[in-house]
Amino acid sequence: MNKLLTPYDLSGTALKNRVVMAPMTRTRTLDNIPNEFTAMYYAQRASAGLLITEGLPISDEARGYLYTPGIYADEHLPGWRQVTDAVHAKGGKIFAQLWHVGRMSHISVHGMVPVSSGTQPAVDTTVYAWIEPGESGAVQPSVPRALETEEVKRVIADFVKSARMAMEAGFDGIEIMAANGFLFDQFLSSALNTRTDQYGGSIANRQRFLLETIDAISAEIGGSKIGVRFSPFGRLYDFGVYEGEAETWMSMAAALNERELAYVHLNYQPTIVAAETPPGFGAAFREAYKGTLMAAGGFNQALAESELVKGELDLIAFGTAYIANPDLVERMQNGWPLAEGDRATYYGVSDRIAKGYTDYPEYVAAKA
Repeated sequence: MNKLLTPYDLSGTALKNRVVMAPMTRTRTLDNIPNEFTAMYYAQRASAGLLITEGLPISDEARGYLYTPGIYADEHLPGWRQVTDAVHAKGGKIFAQLWHVGRMSHISVHGMVPVSSGTQPAVDTTVYAWIEPGESGAVQPSVPRALETEEVKRVIADFVKSARMAMEAGFDGIEIMAANGFLFDQFLSSALNTRTDQYGGSIANRQRFLLETIDAISAEIGGSKIGVRFSPFGRLYDFGVYEGEAETWMSMAAALNERELAYVHLNYQPTIVAAETPPGFGAAFREAYKGTLMAAGGFNQALAESELVKGELDLIAFGTAYIANPDLVERMQNGWPLAEGDRATYYGVSDRIAKGYTDYPEYVAAKA
């Protein structure tokens, strides 16, 4: 039996299979508002058990890249309602990923100095910002400032507001982006977080910001509508090794196990087979966190199936494969070959938004 293609009960949300479309930044909204192409893109992929949107900034401050659709202003809601209606019309389920990039931003994006757990900049990486007026491209992130203690509550309130708006827009739930070296990761890192207030120092203090955010959103929309994404031992965006890393993740797993959540999503970098995690990490995390566990990281169908059979994971998220294969589930079901995507059109707005975005055909149509 192919377990990957069997239904799954996600805390009361019925998924038709265990295939998840991973969140992927596509930078396709010129005015940062979802449009008809956004709706088409997600609806085309609605045969997945669950879709997770690209990261949606929860405020202007939270934005690190140009052309990313937000979910914090009234003008964002109609576009997201169009997206969720289109996905639901095809029988799909969709969660909105809520995003604050922290230090991974540039002052040209929003006119503000980026914020972080401290003041250490991300050096060996870039963000998509304004090189000069009218010319966008890769720019080294600006030096951040440390969030003041009282400002943390403001950011938590921004997350709560965006979660509430997501539910108003018809999403089935939300995912908190706590992975890939963004704001929550910056607070978890003992190398980047050198604070002396209640949000720095011990592991419990460094976890406090994220756990308070989870609890505040849970009080607003219910824990069963909340997923959290992590990238244990991830090294993207100049995010380095820090002392007590393994202990931090085991402690986080235990803390989340005490809470009602839809799922925890582990993003292994660069792939689950090549990620430099300690031996037995996945099994140990599974032992500490008993809820629904999802993973992403270069899966193909065979690897996904073998991981599900092991019992450490319940859902498998596919990223790059979904760019060129809107009908990925159908291709898996029928043994059809996968199409290759054009890397040059993964990000950004070229001569037309649809290019490399909504113009990949389904297998049957392509064959015809």
